[in-house]
Amino acid sequence: MNRTSKHIVIVGGGYVGMYTGLRLQRTLRRELRNGSVRITLIDPQSYMTYQPFLPEAAAGSISPRHVVAPLRRVLPKVRILNGKVAKVNHEQRQLTFEPSVGEPREIGYDVVVMAAGSISRTLPIPGLADAAIGFKSVGEAIALRNRVLALLDRAESTDDEEVRRRALTFVVVGGGFAGIEALAELQDMTDDAISYYPSIKKSDLRWVLIEATDRILPEVGPEMGTWTAEQLRERGIELKMSTRLNSVVGGLVETSDGDSFESATVVWTAGVKAAPIVNSGDFPLDERGRIKTTTKLTVSGVEGAFAAGDVAGVPDLTHPGEYCAPNAQHAVRQAKVLGDNVTAYLRGRPLKDYKHKYVGSVAGLGLHKGVANVYGVKLRGWPAWFMHRTYHLSRVPTTNRKVRVMADWTLSLFFRRETVSLGEIEHPRDQFRAAAAG
Repeated sequence: MNRTSKHIVIVGGGYVGMYTGLRLQRTLRRELRNGSVRITLIDPQSYMTYQPFLPEAAAGSISPRHVVAPLRRVLPKVRILNGKVAKVNHEQRQLTFEPSVGEPREIGYDVVVMAAGSISRTLPIPGLADAAIGFKSVGEAIALRNRVLALLDRAESTDDEEVRRRALTFVVVGGGFAGIEALAELQDMTDDAISYYPSIKKSDLRWVLIEATDRILPEVGPEMGTWTAEQLRERGIELKMSTRLNSVVGGLVETSDGDSFESATVVWTAGVKAAPIVNSGDFPLDERGRIKTTTKLTVSGVEGAFAAGDVAGVPDLTHPGEYCAPNAQHAVRQAKVLGDNVTAYLRGRPLKDYKHKYVGSVAGLGLHKGVANVYGVKLRGWPAWFMHRTYHLSRVPTTNRKVRVMADWTLSLFFRRETVSLGEIEHPRDQFRAAAAG
């Protein structure tokens, strides 16, 4: 190894981390070849998850393996370390790396890119940690799919009305993209699945959305948000607007409007916050607990440190005084500028500002249903659904994944989706333990 080589460490393998690595592989091709630069990426997982496709993976429209991109395949010039960063001491230019198995160790660097993303933002609601599930990872999406289908099995197999009612009541908290798309896709899936359950009628299913504000999907604008709410109500989904979840102890859902009912499925999608690593470093933070970042995606007042994505407070040059929204559209574009700026920093060249006007949003609401507001053009129904799929297909990393997603969609034109719960994969040793105990 070249002891004088510059070491770039990327903390996080999500949108920003992976796309920054991709950009650096291209812009630093010469330096990587001669060994004057080396790059390390650290993330607990060995893959990047394309989160906009999690609702379709949960509904069975796309294979779970096709919504993730393997980091080692995508980034052959980057060393991938699986584990977490426990502490960053930028003054000493080193961080503490905790591998998945084994002792922690110190890793030195010359340039650090903070791209750890975000985690679910929870509230101190009684029972929430025990009763609810998030919707940010492929593991959560598939666990939710298995749970919903397993509850249909449970309801079909019992005559106890209380058990049936609890099993067939599904609650989603949060009316943003993640909540609305998860709710719409899963309801679409269950409507398809119950044709195989003779005792379950559509009217037996209760779908409830709890939203603390008076609107849903604010990203698509008030008009399209109102239209989406009307569509969901027409589909039999109960929308509790301007309502808070007060308690969910033991699955007993209690809301601020005085309602109380039992549910075996509570999905929490009420916002995100910066990954905890921001509190384990010596970087300045903004009022929202994110790393304070300049328009050039450098950490404010710090040399040799960059940040972007959900973990960073990036000033929005198109809306002075505001920050860039924490979404994939900004993250992917920031990664390109960030990669170029890291290259420019190493070569002693001027850095560029990140500037991107938000073009709008698209959301899927189940098969052949969607809503979109792009460049002021408002679409609904099938055209919006088609735009949603087309846009996100173009954003999925690697040609390999694009082809596989297309294959999944093509097959779904000719065959009905699978509606089988594989919940036992979450506890694969239970049967073996039972056999050994017997």
